[in-house]
Amino acid sequence: MHDLHLATTWVGWVSLAIFVIGYYFIATEDKYHINKAKPALLAGTGIFMLIGFYFSINGLDGEILEKEVEHLIVEISGIFFFLFVAMTYIEAMIDRGVFSTLRYNLVSKGYSYRKLFWVTGLLAFFISPVADNLTTALILSTVLITIDKDNKQFLVPSAINIVVAANAGGAWSPFGDITTLMVWVDGKADFTEFLFLFPAAFLGWGVTAFLLSKFIPDGMPPFNSSEEKATILKGGKVIIGLFALTITLAIISHQALHLPAMWGMMFGLSILKLYVYIMNQRNRHNPLEETNSINAFSWIAKIENDTLLFFFGILAAVGGLHFLGFLDYFTKLYDVFGATVVNIAVGFISAIIDNVPVMSAVLKANPNMGTGIEIQEQWMLVTLTAGVGGSLISFGSAAGVGVMGKLHGIYTFSSHMKYAWTVLLGYIVSVAIWYVQFSLLHIG
Repeated sequence: MHDLHLATTWVGWVSLAIFVIGYYFIATEDKYHINKAKPALLAGTGIFMLIGFYFSINGLDGEILEKEVEHLIVEISGIFFFLFVAMTYIEAMIDRGVFSTLRYNLVSKGYSYRKLFWVTGLLAFFISPVADNLTTALILSTVLITIDKDNKQFLVPSAINIVVAANAGGAWSPFGDITTLMVWVDGKADFTEFLFLFPAAFLGWGVTAFLLSKFIPDGMPPFNSSEEKATILKGGKVIIGLFALTITLAIISHQALHLPAMWGMMFGLSILKLYVYIMNQRNRHNPLEETNSINAFSWIAKIENDTLLFFFGILAAVGGLHFLGFLDYFTKLYDVFGATVVNIAVGFISAIIDNVPVMSAVLKANPNMGTGIEIQEQWMLVTLTAGVGGSLISFGSAAGVGVMGKLHGIYTFSSHMKYAWTVLLGYIVSVAIWYVQFSLLHIG
């Protein structure tokens, strides 16, 4: 990090104002009907343009800014391309009828809205530690919208349930969330230490899910007994397998090959495209299948580009504030209020800003977490709060932003905030369980 501190200069205050105004329009997307990607992208790129202008007119060393932006580009591209591949696979599975088949199997069993609420929540909690919270949330929100695309009474609480479950499930696994992965790679905790967060994550989500279930309507989703049975189309099952392989390749890339996780994801995308090519070649030699050619680029065209651009913008904006020195302030609070208080507050900060840059700032600052066993306990606390805290606001986590894109106009900032108190109570329960387990009993 550079020695310049620009937070109290005019460029710092103007940049902060740009961020706050951009955040306001992101939060009120459903009021002004401005896609969240637009203010995020404008704020993110605008702040650095402003910093560049400040450097230029004051004759400062531009190399400092160049290095910061290059580092930020690497961070953003890692997330950007990871999501890009995950979304492409999801569109491929939609095209091959994977989710409509899952939806048919769930609905045809005669499950009520309430039972579907619990099934999708449990799936989200236990899939996210293996895959990741965003991918899990995207998959299950797709299932939700195919179950009943019109019943907001069912969709909104269920969407919140999936976001909370995916984030909670991701908090107790190094692979489940980008923030947990960052803590693990930085050497703050061993692999097995994350597993001890399971009780806090599971019971915290359980409290929120129980409260949300009270708002789920009675009855069954629409299903006609004469409805044609949905089946997975040719190549669908192989694509599911390739997606699992791609996630595995991402993990191997990061852990064993010293490459970014997105490198394994992009390699997985190349395998998918190669498989589609082979399928199309076989179809050309089969008169019955000749017209069923698949265009992999059509899947890419359908991904939520606004979600990707939102991430680019918001991470760039927070990166700009970090460069100016704003994100250094809260880490200094550790010496004033103590690690426990500040780490609990990190959850709320994560909900507003985004847990990835917040955790990045904590790791870079490497604040005073105490002594002895307390250090490991506090790193587990901040891992829990940064992961779970992102659920407090709809766009506080990758999972929430992804679901907002999938359930556009249904799962919004305002619809989430109507039930946010249930998430807050679950968050309090998670922290309380951490306190008893780690701080009092020292189990972990």
